[in-house]
Amino acid sequence: MDKLIITAAICGAEVTKEHNPNVPYTIEEIGYQAETAYKAGASIIHLHVREDDGTPTQNKERFKLAMDEIRRRCPDVIIQPSTGGAVGMTDEERLQPTELYPEMATLDCGTLNFGGDEIFVNTENTIKNFGKIMIERDIKPEVEVFDKGMVDYAIKFHKQGFIKAPMHFDFVLGVQMSASARDLAFLVDSIPQGSTWTVAGIGRNQFPMAALAIVMGGHVRVGFEDNTYLEKGVLAKTNGEQVEKVVRLAKELGREIASPTEAREILGLKPLSV
Repeated sequence: MDKLIITAAICGAEVTKEHNPNVPYTIEEIGYQAETAYKAGASIIHLHVREDDGTPTQNKERFKLAMDEIRRRCPDVIIQPSTGGAVGMTDEERLQPTELYPEMATLDCGTLNFGGDEIFVNTENTIKNFGKIMIERDIKPEVEVFDKGMVDYAIKFHKQGFIKAPMHFDFVLGVQMSASARDLAFLVDSIPQGSTWTVAGIGRNQFPMAALAIVMGGHVRVGFEDNTYLEKGVLAKTNGEQVEKVVRLAKELGREIASPTEAREILGLKPLSV
C-alpha cells in the first residue's frame, strides 16, 4: 500500500469567515493556512483564491501572488489550483491559473447541483477543452467526481485523448452522492486499474471518509473548503489541525504519511526541479 497523500483544501470559494473566522482571504492568510497544513503533513495544497474582502476570483495574478507566498513558506509542496472557481464563472475565467503552469489542477467531469438554485455547469465541450489545455501545458488533472457518471465521463474522455493515464480521481462525497462506505467502494471499483484516488467528505463526513480511505489504500483531502470544524461544535483554528487529525488516524491504522517528494512519485509527477 502506498504512503498516504494528504491534500489540504485551505479555503474554497463558498465558505466564508461567517462560517469560521479563520477562513483565509488575504495572501498572507492563505500562506499561513497553507503552512500550517504543510507542517502538519499535507503534501498537496488545493488552492482557490479570494480578494481581500473574500470575493472568489480566478484572476491569474492573484493566483500567482498566493502561489509565490505558499512556495516561500512551503518550498516543496504540490500546489493544485482549482479550475472550478465559483458558480457562474465562465470557462475562460476558470482556466486562468493553468497559465501559470502548475504541476496539477482540478478537472471537474460533470455538471452538478450545489444546493438551492446553484448549478455548477461543466458541459462535454468544457471538459474536453479543459483536458486538452492541461495536456498542452503538461498539467496533471485531478479528476473531480461528485457522482458515478463523472467517473464514466472521465473514462470516455480518456479514451478520446482528452485525459492522460494514469488518472487521479478526487471523490467529493456528501454533495450530490452520499458519503457512505458503500458508495465510496462503488466509485473505487469503477475507476481504471492503475489509477489513484483521494476522497473528500463534506461537513461531518470528512473524518469518517478519511478513515475509510486510509484503510482502503486511497488518499485523503481535508480543509476548510469542505468542513470548518475539527469535531462537533468545535471550529478548527487552522487547516493544520485537520491534517494533524488525519495523521493521528493514519498512525493508529498503520499507514505512513507521504512527503511531497513521495507524493510526486506516487502520482507520476516530475521530480521537483532544484
